[in-house]
Amino acid sequence: MSVMLKPDVKTDELIELLAQDAAPLWPFRALFLMMAMGGVLIAGLAFFSFIGVRTDFDHALKTVRFLFKFAIVIPLAAGATSLALAMSCPGTSRSRALKILAAVPVLLTGAVALELWVLPPQAWEASMIGHNARFCLTLIPLLSLGPFTCLMAVLRYGAPTRPGLTGALAGLAAAAIAATFYAANCDDDSPLFVALWYPIPIALISTAGYGIGRRSLKW
Repeated sequence: MSVMLKPDVKTDELIELLAQDAAPLWPFRALFLMMAMGGVLIAGLAFFSFIGVRTDFDHALKTVRFLFKFAIVIPLAAGATSLALAMSCPGTSRSRALKILAAVPVLLTGAVALELWVLPPQAWEASMIGHNARFCLTLIPLLSLGPFTCLMAVLRYGAPTRPGLTGALAGLAAAAIAATFYAANCDDDSPLFVALWYPIPIALISTAGYGIGRRSLKW
């Protein structure tokens, strides 16, 4: 017994109907932004629930060195997030995100040079070592778990041409988001401390993102 298609259903119309049925409920960009914001929210809830801002937060807001930490970590988070999105959408321009990321080490290097010029040499080591290193190395990875999970989950719906690098950018973005919250608690404001200790947990999460991305973001 043979099955006949109705003659009024054309092949092109059938393909179009099937494509509409297979279309995602949300466009990838909108879904990505929602998940990225969800990751920020998770990190924020964890931070304010278990850690909180430093005791002299109101006074610190009036100091340049404290605010400068956010001038480093916020552009790092924004640039890495934007570049991870661009890497998942072939053909999307990456120049703006790359410029933002390139500005971060330039700013930090300039701040370190200024700090070395202002401080006497005998104060360099103390400013660099600080007294919050263990918290920096612990809290940034912990706070990055939520954003990292959200970003890696949504990136699976994209089309990254370089899954390992895209995963590393997700890790970089998540760690920078975590560092943004941690900076509000850390009372080591010297650029020397930031340049020495912040990159360590950020690099660890980025490396983990590279390894996980190579396996889970292939398409």
